[in-house]
Amino acid sequence: MYIWMFNIILLRFMGRVILFLVIVFNFTSCQESRLPYLGNPTKQGGKTVYPTIDSFVMRDQDSTVISSNGLKNKIHVASFIFLSCPTICPQMNAQMKHVQEKTQDMEDVILLSYTIDPKRDTIPALKAYADKIGAKGNKWYFVYGNQEEVMRLAEKSYYAIAHPDSLAPGGFTHSGGLLLVDKDLHIRGVYDGTSDVETKRLLKDIDILRKEN
Repeated sequence: MYIWMFNIILLRFMGRVILFLVIVFNFTSCQESRLPYLGNPTKQGGKTVYPTIDSFVMRDQDSTVISSNGLKNKIHVASFIFLSCPTICPQMNAQMKHVQEKTQDMEDVILLSYTIDPKRDTIPALKAYADKIGAKGNKWYFVYGNQEEVMRLAEKSYYAIAHPDSLAPGGFTHSGGLLLVDKDLHIRGVYDGTSDVETKRLLKDIDILRKEN
């Protein structure tokens, strides 16, 4: 009798423990399946609103218009480079090419490389470089625009460093990050654009971000 009652109590207790573990597991999985939002949020109508990429209109290596409106409903990976960069840009472009290869069948993922040196990096120069390294026109866009606008976009929207510097190699100081942006133009991740390990992390986060939508 007592053994039977003890077994019933034990089974109920174990059932509650299992239910608790399932709830914790599901909660943890949910938390891990979403990427953080970068930037300082504001409160609007009781809702938390995160900053987005500012409005812009520029052109790519094929003279096609690239705009912030056109980026909506696309996940994009952004970088800020210049073609005569003697330091990190070649490594960044190599990592971007790897991302291009791994996402070639993902129509909702595109790559943007903004030049911070439009005086030398003309549209024909960007086109020649893109062709040289095998950038695909419908996947990887080299973006040309007014230098001040590009640098303002880098620092204010993408939280990247980009400005002329006569003491820096090549005449510019800029960060080497690859920025992951969701379909609503929120920054969701920053990755070292010179690191194979960081690029693998970026690719994993792209998969996570695609599952969010």
